[in-house]
Amino acid sequence: MEELGLDDRHRDEDGTIHKKRSDAVNKNLPHPIPEFSPLATVGFMRKATGEESLKNIEKAAKKLPGHGR
Repeated sequence: MEELGLDDRHRDEDGTIHKKRSDAVNKNLPHPIPEFSPLATVGFMRKATGEESLKNIEKAAKKLPGHGR
C-alpha cells in the first residue's frame, strides 16, 4: 500500500512527497495564502518568497514588505 503524503499527495519510492503543481491557483489550495491574490499561481508565490513548500511559502509571505505585520 502506498503511503499518503501531505494533502493526500503520494510519496515517491524514495519517500519524497510530490510537490504541488506550479500552475495551481491560490484560491484552489486547501488553505489559500491571504497575502497573495486568489489568482496567484504557486509558481509565482514560490518566486516571490524563494520557498518551495506551501507551508514555507505561507510563513515567508507574512514577512513580505507591505504586509504590515
